[in-house]
Amino acid sequence: MSYVNKVILIGRLGADPELRYTADGTPVATFRLATTETRKNKDGTRVDRTEWHRIVAWRKLGEISGEYLKKGRLVYIEGSIQSREYEGRDGVKRKTFEIVATAMKMLSTGSGPGEAGRVPAGFAEPDDDFVHERDEEDDVPM
Repeated sequence: MSYVNKVILIGRLGADPELRYTADGTPVATFRLATTETRKNKDGTRVDRTEWHRIVAWRKLGEISGEYLKKGRLVYIEGSIQSREYEGRDGVKRKTFEIVATAMKMLSTGSGPGEAGRVPAGFAEPDDDFVHERDEEDDVPM
């Protein structure tokens, strides 16, 4: 039996990506992406619900994200969801969920709602032979 772990998001960056490098020099970018769902409640009032997603982009995709993505820009992200445990500064073990990006498309060059209609700034995907297998030895800088 096959299983599927695939996430597709379109949202706006909450801040510029943080580009870092692991001990062996592998680039990794992290950033927060906001997606908003709009509904009408039973009395007809519009209600917005925003979810924040932590995105992790490795290698070339991480470098491209760190160089070209900026706060407020609309972006398409494709990847998989992954959980990770870590120990907080207070010594308490915690679990977090991240989206490990495998593809990214910039949908706007600016941060305003009118910017989405402009020509996309570019497209970035990992190499065809890229397979991200994260093991316990990955040194993810925080």
